[in-house]
Amino acid sequence: MAGLSFAPIAGRAQDRQAPPALEDLIPDSAVANPEDWAQQGAPAAPDEDAAVEAMADLDPDAPLAEVPPIDVAWPDNIDLPQLAPLEPDDSIQFADAMDEDEARPGLAEADVVEITPELTLAFPTDPSAFPERAAFAERFGQLSTVAELESDEDNIAQLAARAKADEELLATMLRVYGYFDAQVIRTIGAINPGETNANQQPQVRFDLIPGTRFRFGAVDLGQLLTAPDWQALRRAFEIETGDPLSSDTIVAEQFDLDRALGEMGYPFAAISEPELLVDHARNEGDLTMKVEPGGKFVFGKVNSNLPEFLSGRHLGTIARFDPGDVYQRSLDFDLRRAIISTGLVSTVTVSPRKVRDPVGDQPGEVELDVEMTKAKLRTIAGAIGYGTGEGFRAQASWEHRNLFPPEGMLRLRGIAGTREQLAGVTFRKNNFGGRDEVLTVDAFASTIDSDAYDANTVSLIGTYERLSNLLFQKPLSWSVGLEAVATDERNRVVGGIPRPRQTYFVGAIPLYAMLDTTDDLLDPKRGFRTGLRLSPETSRSQGVQSFYLRGQFDASYYQPVSERVVAAGRVRFASIPGAPLFRIAPSRRLYAGGGGSVRGYGYQRVGPKNDLLEPVGGRSLVEVSAEARIGTKFFDGALSVVPFFDAASVSIDPVPDFRFIKYGAGIGVRYNTGFGPLRLDVATPLNPDEGDSRIAVYISLGQAF
Repeated sequence: MAGLSFAPIAGRAQDRQAPPALEDLIPDSAVANPEDWAQQGAPAAPDEDAAVEAMADLDPDAPLAEVPPIDVAWPDNIDLPQLAPLEPDDSIQFADAMDEDEARPGLAEADVVEITPELTLAFPTDPSAFPERAAFAERFGQLSTVAELESDEDNIAQLAARAKADEELLATMLRVYGYFDAQVIRTIGAINPGETNANQQPQVRFDLIPGTRFRFGAVDLGQLLTAPDWQALRRAFEIETGDPLSSDTIVAEQFDLDRALGEMGYPFAAISEPELLVDHARNEGDLTMKVEPGGKFVFGKVNSNLPEFLSGRHLGTIARFDPGDVYQRSLDFDLRRAIISTGLVSTVTVSPRKVRDPVGDQPGEVELDVEMTKAKLRTIAGAIGYGTGEGFRAQASWEHRNLFPPEGMLRLRGIAGTREQLAGVTFRKNNFGGRDEVLTVDAFASTIDSDAYDANTVSLIGTYERLSNLLFQKPLSWSVGLEAVATDERNRVVGGIPRPRQTYFVGAIPLYAMLDTTDDLLDPKRGFRTGLRLSPETSRSQGVQSFYLRGQFDASYYQPVSERVVAAGRVRFASIPGAPLFRIAPSRRLYAGGGGSVRGYGYQRVGPKNDLLEPVGGRSLVEVSAEARIGTKFFDGALSVVPFFDAASVSIDPVPDFRFIKYGAGIGVRYNTGFGPLRLDVATPLNPDEGDSRIAVYISLGQAF
């Protein structure tokens, strides 16, 4: 038996009753040919064709073979071992269901504040127990899940889930206000234990038992006392030991301290995150907020990464500080905004860099490194408008805003319209000699054909001015200029016979000042504006030299009446003393009417007229306008409706006589584009003259005044 080995077992050969061993059960034929022996008795391989035929003979409707009966007897009785009884546990207590006449859990007497019809807060009746209840309730109402998702279709399960979330919110808020041992008791009105429905709408009530309000204990501000101005800085952080504890106060005072550090010369100061250690035994919280002042510094020079584009020297002229001034973070930010307002850069970063360390009581010095990337400098712009009486007016311009660095702009512009054509070139130097001070030289030729006059004009105007812009609206703006004009105009008509065209050479010194306290440059809602224009002028025509003064005073006032309504009004008074009307060029006389004057009348059609009902202009003017700007909910509040009333009088004399006073009224809509309101006004003249249209329409960007 090669390949097999058996070990002898002692004593088995002598035992004839022992069971056969393994070697006795294996025949010799299996050892000689194990594969043939393994095949003996194995089932034959299935015949696939026969199987298919057998399956085909099956009848799916034939009944199943009868299941043989189960002959195992089913026990009638089962004997299980007896379980040992459990001993009662006195440490477990069960609350009894609340009877209808039993008092609700929580405060026996409470000051209840309704947040919504589904939600109320109950405070202790003693105001000193929770002094901030009004602010607390308002804040909770803004954050509450129950209030946010309130619906008439709320079921009890939904309300209970939301109330649980609000309970956690209240616990967090109470800790924010310094009540670390407070209790919040949540109940749902009209629902007792075991009930699934209520006879009335359920209401969530939270009873607040604030407990003792914790106070600040020790206050650790790190190295703040090492700063030269530590006393002033410490006064900026208005938290003292014994003050009522409030997380909101910590955040607010951290901000105040950071701002004080930045404004008092500490550009590299660092404040760590506040840490509050609450001690329930003392009812106090110890505050740790590490402060590293980092040394006091003064301003140095300004450096530019693009010196040929906007030099550091030029940036220093528009900064609101001089070298040697104590560093102020607000002036650092202001310089960044001023650079952005030039419109020449797309990104700006301003970084203080230490160039000299503080020594003793002497502050160190920082220079401001300005990193800029250029914006697109060439712009093509256009505008189109329409007004009854003025017709269509299209304007286009091309400009390069830094053709003559720094901030030297060249603009080419043109106007094509029903009544006006113009071609002009403008040179403008921004921040010239000072912040937001602008030098402008403008040369243009124009043709104006209106009902009042027909003028072909060439002008050269230079102005130096201080202006407001969208980033820096100024309370005081002013300008001073020089103006030289040559104009060939059609004069007034006498007796129906037109006089020949007349040429005027005019020199003027226009002066302007405006005081502005409004809250918005394009769409004011409160405040007032007053402006005064004075222009001493001399005019030479047909060998006669004339001198006169053109003056105009404007005032407007804006007052919110309600959350959605703003009342606005304006007045204008203008006068030209010093020369008779016929010695003044028609284009420099006073007129009224149109979208910026008395709406409902044609452009410049209010005032004295000749025999052909053509306006001749005047030497005095009075205008009054009033309108209500009423906001709506349409287009997410962007649309407003504006009823308005205008009146004006133009007189030939320098003092108004009100013989030609005109009234107009109408209604308009404004659509807030985000940049400014788009205006559409429809108006009618209330006392029109012959030739005046019954309806006038005005479309423009911005308010009427």
